[in-house]
Amino acid sequence: MTAGDGISTADQAQAATIAERLRDIGEQLDDLALSVLREAAEAGAERPVADKRLTQARRSVEKAAHVLEALAGD
Repeated sequence: MTAGDGISTADQAQAATIAERLRDIGEQLDDLALSVLREAAEAGAERPVADKRLTQARRSVEKAAHVLEALAGD
């Protein structure tokens, strides 16, 4: 059976599971970015390029999770 948006109930559940995993990955990326910033601050360095890239990655993962949550009906 499919929902109004053309995705089956089973696929909705799978999308919700993947979205949850992506949210967890987003949190891990945020933790990593904070670690990079902390190390730079302790060394008296400027904001590292890695922080910007990690932030971009986190935002992308969060966007993907949001799309999947919409498909899942969450």
